[in-house]
Amino acid sequence: MNKKVLVTGGAGYIGSHVVRQLGEAGYDVIIYDNCSTGSAESLLFGELIIGDLADTKLLYQVLSQHKFSAVLHFAASLIVPESVARPLDYYSNNTRNTLNLLECCSLTGINKIIFSSTAAVYGEPEQIPVTELTPTQPINPYGRSKLMSEWLIQDYAAVSNLNYVILRYFNVAGAEPRIRIGQISPNATHLIKVACDAALKRRSELLIFGTDFSTPDGTAIRDYIHVEDLASAHLDALRYLEKGNQSEIFNCGYGAGYSVREVVERVKAISETDFPVIEAKRRPGDPACVMAESDKIRQVLNWQPKYNQLDTIIATTLAWEMRKKAKQNHLVSRIF
Repeated sequence: MNKKVLVTGGAGYIGSHVVRQLGEAGYDVIIYDNCSTGSAESLLFGELIIGDLADTKLLYQVLSQHKFSAVLHFAASLIVPESVARPLDYYSNNTRNTLNLLECCSLTGINKIIFSSTAAVYGEPEQIPVTELTPTQPINPYGRSKLMSEWLIQDYAAVSNLNYVILRYFNVAGAEPRIRIGQISPNATHLIKVACDAALKRRSELLIFGTDFSTPDGTAIRDYIHVEDLASAHLDALRYLEKGNQSEIFNCGYGAGYSVREVVERVKAISETDFPVIEAKRRPGDPACVMAESDKIRQVLNWQPKYNQLDTIIATTLAWEMRKKAKQNHLVSRIF
């Protein structure tokens, strides 16, 4: 069986963890990434090709040169407030570039795709937890750009031999257990990462955006998933498609929600530090509560998460950020 796969955006946070698991599973991996937010340093396996999905000439050349059995598509912009401020950038990078990829897959005969989607497609769901049948009503350009990408994939699959798995992520955090790779983006806005930065004194304070949500403590509630468990879901999805199974959509979360205040308190406890917490206004496009119903992925793909504890997610994030800090301090000491 052909085990060569293309991973777009594979040098990024989630993509690099999937690349590592693919490499360990014996896949031949080619990574296509413009490295605008990712880095070659995050790649423990595979061959990196620096390229943008907007460059359809290069993309077609890469797909033509290699006989890929499948594409795993991660490349995207993903910061909600930024999408509100710069919607055209998000439709361009997320939606139009997915169209570019599908067109090149069509021309080169690639008929399996795993798409990195988001729980943001659900918007402000009326019922919690959300299932894959929950109406999709995104409330920000990020969520809409991803939902439009889902529609592109589904519409093309309806008239071709393309089979897909769409994975709708909830809030991703954590780092690889051996702490070799983790989140590297300096502009990351994810709560657990930002709180760990505050614990390590990289930030003078932590901002809580919104304390007037309709939740028990007034702060937003999210379902957090460890990046390693999310990565394993992609390998399960790939094996599912390799067996000739039909296209599907799956939620990727644990079905457990934690408020912003709860997460902050756990970060303080695990790091054994305290840091100032400042209450601020809500950010545009933030829903009050989003939690996953994950029965479908567990039953259909036999997905079995191993790191589904909030403390584990926080501890690996903190360990990764401490490793980064130590490495930066070492570099500074060498320079001076």
